[in-house]
Amino acid sequence: MNRHEQRVIALETIYQNLLLKKDIRKALFECTHGQNEIDPFLYSLTIDLMDKKNAYRKDIESRLRDDWSFDRLSLLEQTILLMAYQEFYVIQTPKAVVIDEAINLAKAYCDDSSYKLINGILDQL
Repeated sequence: MNRHEQRVIALETIYQNLLLKKDIRKALFECTHGQNEIDPFLYSLTIDLMDKKNAYRKDIESRLRDDWSFDRLSLLEQTILLMAYQEFYVIQTPKAVVIDEAINLAKAYCDDSSYKLINGILDQL
């Protein structure tokens, strides 16, 4: 499984956690169809992300316009941004790769203009 495919699984997993309040480990288990062995990259994008989620939320919110809050973003936008932060700060993927992958996920799964917002926030990293 390549990294893009793992990002899609991470997107599904975190989205289920945010939307349904499903335990992140259970969501990951279901999204990987019961695989017991999880790649460290995917583990970091999902399980490890939960420890830093609140700090990332605050930082993302500080980069939004004054009349916006993190909660106003769609859950998919929130998910993509949280994943991008984890990948940039913890996994230390190059910024250009993080932004490109986040934009591609936004174009595939979010509203038509969401990628512009995501690009604007991640460009400030």
